[in-house]
Amino acid sequence: MKLVLLSGGSGKRLWPLSNDARSKQFLKVLEDENGNLESMVQRVWRQLKKNNLIDDAIIATGKNQVEMIYSQIGEDTSTVSEPERRDTFPAIALATVYLYDLENVSPEEVITILPVDPYVEDRFFERIKDLENVIATSQADLALIGVTPTYPSEKYGYIVPKKQQDKDFYMVDYFKEKPDHELAQALIDQSALWNCGVFAFKLDYMLKVLKEKGLPTQYEALLKQYPILLKNSFDFEVVEKAQHIAAISYNGIWKDLGTWNVLTEEIPNYLVGKGVVDKDTKNTHVINELDIPITLIGINDAIVVASPDGILVSHKEASQKIKSYTHAIEGRPMYEERRWGWYRVLEYKKYPAGNEVLTKRIGINAGKNLSYQVHYKRNEVWTVIKGEGVLVLEDRISHIRVGDVIHIPLASKHAVRATTDMELIEVQTGSELVEEDIYRIVVSWKEIESIIQPNVMSK
Repeated sequence: MKLVLLSGGSGKRLWPLSNDARSKQFLKVLEDENGNLESMVQRVWRQLKKNNLIDDAIIATGKNQVEMIYSQIGEDTSTVSEPERRDTFPAIALATVYLYDLENVSPEEVITILPVDPYVEDRFFERIKDLENVIATSQADLALIGVTPTYPSEKYGYIVPKKQQDKDFYMVDYFKEKPDHELAQALIDQSALWNCGVFAFKLDYMLKVLKEKGLPTQYEALLKQYPILLKNSFDFEVVEKAQHIAAISYNGIWKDLGTWNVLTEEIPNYLVGKGVVDKDTKNTHVINELDIPITLIGINDAIVVASPDGILVSHKEASQKIKSYTHAIEGRPMYEERRWGWYRVLEYKKYPAGNEVLTKRIGINAGKNLSYQVHYKRNEVWTVIKGEGVLVLEDRISHIRVGDVIHIPLASKHAVRATTDMELIEVQTGSELVEEDIYRIVVSWKEIESIIQPNVMSK
């Protein structure tokens, strides 16, 4: 069995911590067994490892999240990235074709799709393993996992079982994705289960679905057509139309931590970050990523979140409404994690004459490096404020340390490798300060060393 973990979306209901680059699964607000902060993706990856499923797992994600995945769970993580976001059906189609065409996975192999961010107990993954046998025994096109609903939610899909049941699994009468409140209650009355977002099928089944839709089963060909694929969920496009569906139940903790009122149920500390919460305040969480303190007095049942992207103050029950307002406050991500470390935007300014100035604080982990790159629309000035490392500028090597100031003119090739944990203040000035103005020559330090003159030293 092969596992495909879906990592997409911007998690707008968790603004201002989440953005297009750092969506909800990457927020380090949960605690692991040792009390250390971890993200949802780190938690799930740890659980997969416990259940010996890590070697068969690949993450399907957007290209703007690949660096975050490498940063949080390792650069050796297998990924397949969408060229652009187009919902779960295109993402699953691309991942399936990738496994078939590039990884030579057999059409008879069972592929299991699951979200990268469910909040579940470890034994949930034992049920994941059971899906392979369900597909073989039931001869179903799809196998799902369901949990008993606790209220008539409009956010989930519903699995409606047939009356006659098998003791190990049951056949599904039909599947309904995100019904309204009235229909959701009626489905619960029919013993329907919430769909956990897990789908298992033989690879060959998905190939047949693609062929019926006139889509290619070769990876490069599908990649070329990706921008014109229908934006639709796998639930609507495949599950609701499938004729033979089997399901198994999971009787344990399962939550979608997609809103602040649900997520804070799993955050043990009422204060995360710098600040004070009055001892008489009840059921209020403060999550602060800024260096200035937040003091909260006399406000109950609230969520206060501060990040470089903005500040949210809301009653917990109303906090999910934030998704309706994020379109009015969208901007460049102010904080990102990368395979080499992280950066935080300190200030951005566009002047009437058209020139732009962007100031960043950049952290590079010891032993990591920025790629050998060049920009054509900006100059940069770096000031080293922590640690030391090795700079490559126009094929010349120099050692840099705290207090050094480095000028990087327009169109100059440059890279840096941190010897110890290192921080820079970077000031960009130019006509257009965008990530698209990064042209990478090579990425790894070994590649950089192979193309520069090894004996040319300065300083």
